[in-house]
Amino acid sequence: MLEFDTASSGTVRYVGIEEMCQLVRTVGVEAILSGLARYIREDYVRWNAFGKSIRLANHSRAGVIELMPICDDTLYSFKFVNGHPGNTGTGRQTVVAFGVLADVATGYPLLLSEMTLSTALRTAATSALAASAVARPGAASMALIGCGAQSEFQVLAFKSLLSIREIRAFDIDADATDKLFENLRGTMGLSLIKSASIHEAVRGANIVTTVTADRNNATILTPDMIEPGMHINAVGGDCPGKTELHPAVVGLARVVVQYEPQTRIEGEIQQMAPDFPVVELWRVLAGLERGRLRDDQITVFDSVGFALEDFSTLRYIRDLAEEQVTQRRIDLLPPMGIDPKNLYGLVMGPRAARSLGHP
Repeated sequence: MLEFDTASSGTVRYVGIEEMCQLVRTVGVEAILSGLARYIREDYVRWNAFGKSIRLANHSRAGVIELMPICDDTLYSFKFVNGHPGNTGTGRQTVVAFGVLADVATGYPLLLSEMTLSTALRTAATSALAASAVARPGAASMALIGCGAQSEFQVLAFKSLLSIREIRAFDIDADATDKLFENLRGTMGLSLIKSASIHEAVRGANIVTTVTADRNNATILTPDMIEPGMHINAVGGDCPGKTELHPAVVGLARVVVQYEPQTRIEGEIQQMAPDFPVVELWRVLAGLERGRLRDDQITVFDSVGFALEDFSTLRYIRDLAEEQVTQRRIDLLPPMGIDPKNLYGLVMGPRAARSLGHP
């Protein structure tokens, strides 16, 4: 097998699931979530610097596979991500992902990273960032409807960024709820309460997070559950035909979205008229619009995930990997210094062996 001379090859920094887990353990989950929220905010407030588009989605009966690209004048990123709710039945993850960060000036990739774990982290960080700008100040309790793969990250993000201290959790799968409690047992400053129903969980909660996985138009929250001043963090409805809120709940609220053209197709507002008014998150974070107009207003963050958050996440992973001296690299590119007009010669020419590090 040929081996590249890494001193002269075009290697790319690689952060796999093992490296990402190590970074999270070393830095700490809550510190990672806070760092992600900071990077995401930085990029949202320079919204107009980005070339944006809705994600490219290929749907099947089993699920969806998507590509999520975005760039500014310096960096380009994309993420490959799926959503297959039936995967858990065969021991697979519902969502897996990887991403690339590249240099716009040359087109060369700078980083190839796992994004299964980091998507869960960035989704939670974005949820808490939005809530910090939209929810009522002083919120102390959150109802969590859905205790799957995203749940622990959501809890810790809201604890870290909003100082939420009480979590009332409900899932139709009791084992999932038990898993959440086991994973977060002993977390300082956090009170976990098992609720017997959605109604019980949301009663009196300042914030309600819905993060369910079923791929259908569900009605997790109905109008009779909604209380004045409540903020709803709607995370699970993220593709056409998949929602969590009764349309009347959406109609009651001031709705904040990430990227309106995408959310109209995939979010809770797919149920609403095309002219239903929404506010894009970047305008709130940039101070151009208020997230909440009055204390008793119902607010919804209609979260579907947007490529800008992946861009921010890949920037953060790159910087974090450099700080933590994560040195793993892969030979994704041809070696540096070869004749750019003689790619064939890299493989078959007389200097092929030397270009691959052989005498």
